[in-house]
Amino acid sequence: MKEIVLGIDGMACGMCEAHVADTVRSHFKVKKVKADRKKKNAVIITEEEIPETQLKAAIDPTGYTVTSYDCHEYVKKGLFGF
Repeated sequence: MKEIVLGIDGMACGMCEAHVADTVRSHFKVKKVKADRKKKNAVIITEEEIPETQLKAAIDPTGYTVTSYDCHEYVKKGLFGF
């Protein structure tokens, strides 16, 4: 599993967060996606890495700007995860 953290500029409200999350869900097969306007990012959990260029190509037409990309192994934090 991979965790991708995208820096996203331009989100101003809850509808913006939903728009970004829906865009990612509609273009890619993901386990989970959560956009956060205050943190200016979106966190995506997926089976396989999604290239930065593909994510930018999907999100840019919505009016939001991808400012950063970080993909790493996803480590599930359970009840006793430290």
